[in-house]
Amino acid sequence: MKAMLKDRCAFPIAALAFLYCCNLHAQTAITTYHGDPQRTGWNSHETVLTPANVASSSFGHIATITLDDQVDAQPLVVPNQTIQGVTGARTVVYVTTENNTVYAIDGAIGAVLKTRHLAPPVPKPLSCGNNGPNVGINSTGTIDHASNTLYVMVYTQTASGPQYNLHALDLSTLADHSGSPVVVSASQTLTNGLAFPFNAKYQRQRPALLEANNRIYAGFGSFCDFSANQSRGWVLSWNTGSLSPLAPDQLTNKLSTSNASACTYANNHPCFLSSVWMSGYGLAADPTGNIYYTTGNSASGTVNAGSNIGESAVEMSANLSAVLHNFTPADANKLDTDDADFGSGGIMVLPDQTGSTFPHLAVAAGKDARLFVLNRDHMGGFNTTDYPNSVNVGACWCGPSFFESSSGPRVVSSGGSQVQTWSLTTSGGKPALAHVATAPAIEANHQDPGFFTSISSNGTASNTAIIWAVGRAAGTDLHLTLYAYNATPSGATLPLLWSGVAGSWPNSGGNSNIVPTVANGFVYVASNKQLQIFGIL
Repeated sequence: MKAMLKDRCAFPIAALAFLYCCNLHAQTAITTYHGDPQRTGWNSHETVLTPANVASSSFGHIATITLDDQVDAQPLVVPNQTIQGVTGARTVVYVTTENNTVYAIDGAIGAVLKTRHLAPPVPKPLSCGNNGPNVGINSTGTIDHASNTLYVMVYTQTASGPQYNLHALDLSTLADHSGSPVVVSASQTLTNGLAFPFNAKYQRQRPALLEANNRIYAGFGSFCDFSANQSRGWVLSWNTGSLSPLAPDQLTNKLSTSNASACTYANNHPCFLSSVWMSGYGLAADPTGNIYYTTGNSASGTVNAGSNIGESAVEMSANLSAVLHNFTPADANKLDTDDADFGSGGIMVLPDQTGSTFPHLAVAAGKDARLFVLNRDHMGGFNTTDYPNSVNVGACWCGPSFFESSSGPRVVSSGGSQVQTWSLTTSGGKPALAHVATAPAIEANHQDPGFFTSISSNGTASNTAIIWAVGRAAGTDLHLTLYAYNATPSGATLPLLWSGVAGSWPNSGGNSNIVPTVANGFVYVASNKQLQIFGIL
């Protein structure tokens, strides 16, 4: 057996493909944004990459794959996957671009196995520069392994205007399944009794897609807050089998022009909006199937639980018929006035904490730097003083991560320019976060503060956890940097294990909300017109 394995790997690419064709450890799939519906970002089955071997002498760049446009979505990984016309099963990385192209790529050596261009993208919608020159597949799709399906949301220009199509693609062929695609449509009733239809011209589908409750969920916001009188936050869902749209849907802001206060401007932002955007972070689901998201700004003084759920963390029933709980910071009016969206960051549902007074928790932060720890059973509503505890993590166009260390559960924040870890405590009868350690700052960048992380470890085994991050465009060449930090603190510091250039981002007007994908001894970083693969050398 050993001789046969040796022969199989005796190719010129053996140094690159050794892990791929010779490693017998169990393979891990990353089939949705941040790895799971709760959005923890934690791969707890990584047995190859450790703090001991992620070093300049043993870890580094393996391959660069050229793509046809900017990538705003996280790469997804499926091991032991067959591709039509390709001999044998591979670990396949699925990457989607703003040109509405889907790539199936060999995850070990970077060979492009299959591509499909789905539709022409929309060039610079509403002249918004907070994105690349094209907007096509802007969000991270999601994979249903059991049905061999990749779900992606395509933004395309048609003769009658921009349109969203939800596709269900076969993982092997990239062809559409029966009933795919479907055109996104919806309608809600405003406070004046008039119908308000979904209009793809004004709505940006940025948050990652979520599969839960046999549904696909999608959130919508705006392009640069332009045409704010036409743009609002939507959450829609479809049946995973037929792709039939499921009612009801959710409109976060139902105010109408008959509301006098609703039409006043604050910092050029009228009351509509209350977008669901989260810098690309995905809608989340808890183990019971309830749905979570955060919302952005509208006009100061218009936020209320009945008709405008702006500047809030929201928990909805699985069928989107009811808001079950919500939290709105006490200074929501000031957040609106300052354009300091709470909804610039995503909300993460923590795994249930056994033996805790507060087993059901979530965390979320936004532009004003406060990371709130929320009791999902009592999120706090809208109070004159904030009910939940918070800590300062730096301004957050970002989203949190989570892992279980040998010392207990850890929340990972990435606001400002630094990774920080936090332990869960009980303070004053409420859940709280206590600071554990801080990593060295990432390279100075030219974009909004905050970035995104992923965690890899071999379960909760000591000295195996690594925090991975991609620093946003920096330097005169607008390069991106991949960082690996030891998640085991040295005192109050998270030591830097390795860093290196991981692509470029010439579109400095739009944030590079990049999430590194870590699986099976490899790290995948998609950026502007390229996918970078890193691993053991």
